Amino acid sequence: MIGNSTSHAAWKGASLDWRQDGLYQLSAPELAEIDAALAHLRGLGDLDFPEITAARFPLPQLGPRLQAFRHELRRGRGFKLLRGLPRERYGDDDLARIYFGLGAHIGTAITQSRQGEYLGHVVNISDVDPSVRGYQYGGGQNMHSDSCDIIGLMCFRAAKSGGASRIVSAAAIHDELERTRPDLAALHRQGFVYHRNDLDAKLGDGIAVRPMPIATFVPRDGALSCYLGTNYALKAAEFGDTVLTDLQREAIDALQRIATSPEFYLDMSIGEGDIQFLNNRVIFHGRTAYEDHAEFTRRRHMMRLWLRIAEWPAMPANQRPHSDEDHLMWLRQRRPFMEFPSRFFADLARRRSA
Repeated sequence: MIGNSTSHAAWKGASLDWRQDGLYQLSAPELAEIDAALAHLRGLGDLDFPEITAARFPLPQLGPRLQAFRHELRRGRGFKLLRGLPRERYGDDDLARIYFGLGAHIGTAITQSRQGEYLGHVVNISDVDPSVRGYQYGGGQNMHSDSCDIIGLMCFRAAKSGGASRIVSAAAIHDELERTRPDLAALHRQGFVYHRNDLDAKLGDGIAVRPMPIATFVPRDGALSCYLGTNYALKAAEFGDTVLTDLQREAIDALQRIATSPEFYLDMSIGEGDIQFLNNRVIFHGRTAYEDHAEFTRRRHMMRLWLRIAEWPAMPANQRPHSDEDHLMWLRQRRPFMEFPSRFFADLARRRSA
């Protein structure tokens, strides 16, 4: 076993109470600070998301607590849930401003796709744009991780029913594979050829298939760095970029089987206004199936942040399907203020009518 197997990062969901290990309840003075920070930000004019910084969203007491999340996420269980923000108190755009301002005290937001968005809208819009990535389709999602250090998810609107956030310890999965099938664990350390989204590549650095296999697990400094996007590996085989052996396919299936075992996963119920932060290097995440509303403005809707932490070591090169050049070039597609919910839904309505 490697590093994380004896650390707080290797846990099993069946034996964990996430409320005890990862819940942070905002206090009344902290909520007052957030209201004051929002008023200060609004007083500076109509600022776009890249202009919202920790200095422009000042949180004298809560700010240092949020900064401490970086250490807790890296050295602890790998997840935190911020609770207590009264969703009904704020308009949609102000709620997005608050979310981005809180995130600015933890890390630096980076772009998430070819659209160049700093704030992603995780909502089913596949009936308007069939080319969207998986997070903008409805239904459940299998376990995966994203190309950032910390991922934030705020519940903007809950589903009609279902749609829990499902998380799992990547280190615990590695250890289980190493214990039961070390040959499959070795394949995940060697990595797989990935074929990422073609439009992300076209509007990024132009490389859809990385020459270096993407490893699920990389031992480093006595611990594990983890990344999971094996749907891209299956896509590479489907497109003829590589040939997956029977053993490689078994390794992919075995990991998902462990990750979706009740012994290992942990379901977190995220209520409206709650914010979940995950260390993307030690946690895999997905979501359970859910029943949604037909109207766009009532559908299950999470707002997503991808955060980079300057003081954390960079992710290994063989765990980065998206390059720094991608993130920069994607910005060419971004339009000012486009991520604000009011703009997002107005644009969605125009596209649907067209």
